[in-house]
Amino acid sequence: MRRVQLVAGFGALGLLLGTSAALAATGGPDAHEKPWNAAPSTTILQESRTFRSGDATLSGTLYLPAGARPRGAIVVFHGASSPLRSSPLYTHLKEMLPPLGVAVFVYDRRGAGLSGGDLKTSGYPMLADDGIAAVGMLAKDPRIDPKRIGVWGLSQGGWLSLLAASRDPQIAFAVSISAPVVTPDVQMMFSSTNSLRVNGYGQGDIDEMIATRKAVDDYMRGTGDRATAQSRLDAAKIKPWFKYLYMDDKVGDRATSRWRKEIEHDPLATLKSVRAPTLVIFGATDPVVPVAASVERIHAFSRTHPKLNLVVVASADHGMQTAVSAKTLLDPANKDAERPDAPEYFGLLASWLTRIGVARQ
Repeated sequence: MRRVQLVAGFGALGLLLGTSAALAATGGPDAHEKPWNAAPSTTILQESRTFRSGDATLSGTLYLPAGARPRGAIVVFHGASSPLRSSPLYTHLKEMLPPLGVAVFVYDRRGAGLSGGDLKTSGYPMLADDGIAAVGMLAKDPRIDPKRIGVWGLSQGGWLSLLAASRDPQIAFAVSISAPVVTPDVQMMFSSTNSLRVNGYGQGDIDEMIATRKAVDDYMRGTGDRATAQSRLDAAKIKPWFKYLYMDDKVGDRATSRWRKEIEHDPLATLKSVRAPTLVIFGATDPVVPVAASVERIHAFSRTHPKLNLVVVASADHGMQTAVSAKTLLDPANKDAERPDAPEYFGLLASWLTRIGVARQ
């Protein structure tokens, strides 16, 4: 176990915006030897943990603010392209929440990093159960309040956080970021269409891409045939836009296909079944998910769910970033580069966690 020193002060929002600078000021091995350094107010314990989920042993890191009082905690679910605990997507949680009195547990997704298991044979329920197992592990730690453990996820991780909260009443709250309330096939059609648009492809290419995705999805649903889907893929794989299709060049057997399992997932039904306090956040400039359609679907039932808070953050994209172009965001080469920087998002997350009693100094 090693200790990481973080600076706390100037109120919650000031802390959120200044944590990175504080880490730089105090993070070196000779930090306390410099004459201008002061002792930080918060000590963060950083501990490696392993836990079992089904047939797999998973590995992660706990960031825990030191102190005698039991802390609230968040288990982090993975975005589809950010499977490792070291992914930049999760840095803000590690830096921002422990100084507010909230422990953060980030683990390597099954089949990645130091975690066992096989992602290819998993589905959303199994991945949700992995996070539920992490919640159960943290609940046994006397330094953590078992009644204040919740989950956070962005994009696919947002779907998983809601699914976990719907499956386990022990989960005290759920945070879902940029997770559309449409099925995965609809979301991917939206994302691929925008990818072609921002890269200058015309409507003819877009129509061909849509026909290709539809052929594959129809086969996976059982309403189309595999030969037609493969023929479409064979024609598409020589196109310069093929990488934006986000598909393999071979159609897998629907009986064992992970994609078939995914497109059967209905995030709206899952959201409706969550009874714990839930924070749902979208970015107003997100080209990856259909935010307007998702917000409309949520508004249709939100009055019956008083514990649901829905917010659309101005100028924020899919990764809660404000200065990244849509072309850069949608480039597959940057799939694990998201690093949230939207001040409104930081403030919303901190204030909501404080309001529900999870963040406490």
